[in-house]
Amino acid sequence: MSHKAAIPIGPYHPLQEEPEFYKLIVEGEKVVDVDVRIGYNHRGIEKISEAKSYDQSLFIVERICGICSSSHPIACAQAVEDIAKFEVPERALYIRTVCQELERLHSHMLWLGLAGHFLGYNTVFMWAWKYREPICDIFETVTGNRQNYAMHKIGGVRRDIEKEHIPYILKRLDEFTKQLNMLKGAVLDDPVLHERLKGVGVLTKEDAIDYSALGPTARASGIDIDVRRDYPYAAYDKIKWNVITLEEGDVFAKTVVRILEMFESVSIIRQCLDKMPQGPIDSNPKDIPPGEGIGQIEAPRGECFHYIKSDGTNSPMRHKIRAPTYMNFPTFRETVIGETISDAAIILAAIDPCYCCTERMLIVDDHDKQVMGVFELIRLSQEKTARIKDRYALS
Repeated sequence: MSHKAAIPIGPYHPLQEEPEFYKLIVEGEKVVDVDVRIGYNHRGIEKISEAKSYDQSLFIVERICGICSSSHPIACAQAVEDIAKFEVPERALYIRTVCQELERLHSHMLWLGLAGHFLGYNTVFMWAWKYREPICDIFETVTGNRQNYAMHKIGGVRRDIEKEHIPYILKRLDEFTKQLNMLKGAVLDDPVLHERLKGVGVLTKEDAIDYSALGPTARASGIDIDVRRDYPYAAYDKIKWNVITLEEGDVFAKTVVRILEMFESVSIIRQCLDKMPQGPIDSNPKDIPPGEGIGQIEAPRGECFHYIKSDGTNSPMRHKIRAPTYMNFPTFRETVIGETISDAAIILAAIDPCYCCTERMLIVDDHDKQVMGVFELIRLSQEKTARIKDRYALS
């Protein structure tokens, strides 16, 4: 007779970067059900924004996510620009595009490093975080900050990309591309990673559509969507680039999509620097009339959406924000059921969830109580990788 146990992950847990609650129901090592609950993290950013000026709101939303601190301000600015039908100078649109793609590189490299750690490939973890440094250096050169860039404003951007900075940016991108090619080979040519990740945590195309999945999570399941192409903003309709999609929907496909997207991001940045026109970077808008507007952009994890309602004053009457993780994390239910506990960490990580963290994790069954922290969960994942490595070494 099988015995079921419940493994709660969260609501405070270092594996998650924000407090959300996942309760795994397991029989032995197999996950047979999962309960996903949200609503544990409420910082009141939407309400805070309504008490600030429009310009101040951009600094508030920049702090929704450290990895998306370019995405949210652009989406917020676009929502206000939609209300007032402000024209944004073309040079500012190119600069916004450069910042967006630098942020995608930064985010995807951070994710790749964490994924390597969860699997027991700590060399990949250290490589990825080291090789992300040139991107942070470019951000510091362009914006003055490695994080929370304070770059964007309604009607344009706050800082220009100076002519003398372009050779430096191109040089650092050359360094980054060489390192990215090495990482690509290390990941895509490793038979252990193929066996470890292929067929694991599969999100079918039908389930991805049913859950309205976004970003790399959707594109790895064969859904050809991308806000940059489908609802062009910034300078994305002025340059050539490809939307990366795969069909398998497993953790390996999600990894490949993100790696290949980084090559596209480098190409986009190069094209922007080459084609960027001269001119102003800010249209200096003044009053915001009454009305409603939306701003949507393709953040590293998928569509980021801002809605703003104006009553003609200097502050938003209503500000609604939907980040991509809100749409992606329910897919965890479809991808983890039927898998083993040792795969739960990497399956959850595969959607690149954006959470904040404190460790609390507990296993409860009918007989005893046992505490299992995030390091135990990662240990199980790393041990599975080690067993696969041993099989290859013996064959």
